[in-house]
Amino acid sequence: MTRKIAIFDTTLRDGEQSPGASMNSEEKLVITRQLLRLNVDVIEAGFPVSSPGDFKSVQQIAAEVGDRAVVCALTRAVEKDIDSAADALKDCARPRIHTGIGVSHSHIYDKLRTTPEKIIERAVNAVKYAKKYVEDVEFYAEDAGRSDYEFLAKVVQAVIDAGATVVNIPDTTGYSMPDEFGRRIRFLMENVTNVDKASISVHCHNDLGMATALSLAGVQNGATQV
Repeated sequence: MTRKIAIFDTTLRDGEQSPGASMNSEEKLVITRQLLRLNVDVIEAGFPVSSPGDFKSVQQIAAEVGDRAVVCALTRAVEKDIDSAADALKDCARPRIHTGIGVSHSHIYDKLRTTPEKIIERAVNAVKYAKKYVEDVEFYAEDAGRSDYEFLAKVVQAVIDAGATVVNIPDTTGYSMPDEFGRRIRFLMENVTNVDKASISVHCHNDLGMATALSLAGVQNGATQV
């Protein structure tokens, strides 16, 4: 059976964080037009709350894209971030808000200094808050590549119940190997009871040159966005 694999392009957001790769608004529009020529499904246009320039770029990209692709804006699991993203996307034909929070031991206890229970609560609240603005909400489980399998499954289950349409499983630190990353995606496909109600996405970093292999391992094991 064939599956539609959605292509989510984050050149204009995550790609811009690469050294020497920052772009002004006009340069972002040039890239946007090329992405449309390539028929990508989703364009992550920026992180609106981070700066007035990023906010403006998301607005301009949404206007340029029209209904030819989904335009996505990144947020943290923070209401002011989500408000800003919604405002930047208010005239967008096909808007998506991408919100999330860290789920690994390091992120929970060292970076955020909180508890697993609070992480799930914040994740659910962020998705529900974003759903007040848009139907299409993507949740990212930051540092999922280093997270506990069982806890990650609980988070995914909870955010899908809260209304997430896509759940993004990133290898945030470029830590994973393809076999293990594939097993992680397969575990979610087999243990999250509502997984059929959302698309599982993978977002892999190339620190060790493994991003393509990791992405393909994710798709082989059930991911439908990459």
